[in-house]
Amino acid sequence: MRTGSEPLTARSALRLRLGLAAFGLAWAVVGAVGFAVAGHTAWAVTFVVVGVVAVADMLVVGRHIHQGAHYQPGRDVPPYRPDRGGDTHLRHHGP
Repeated sequence: MRTGSEPLTARSALRLRLGLAAFGLAWAVVGAVGFAVAGHTAWAVTFVVVGVVAVADMLVVGRHIHQGAHYQPGRDVPPYRPDRGGDTHLRHHGP
């Protein structure tokens, strides 16, 4: 939802998030292998789970990057009024 206070050229840091997920995946692989070699199975499994989460995040971010930019209204479009819930058109306004 557009609030009207965001900069006109605001962009999401998807490439940074992708890089951080790749960095996390690399460390998860190193940690999983290291703990597996050392015989600490529980820690190795923990690092494998972290690696799986990093891969899932990379897939989501890659999909969002692939989708490209989405339409954003210009300065001539006023901010949306917040949704207060309910059916406002059915409410009685007045005495």
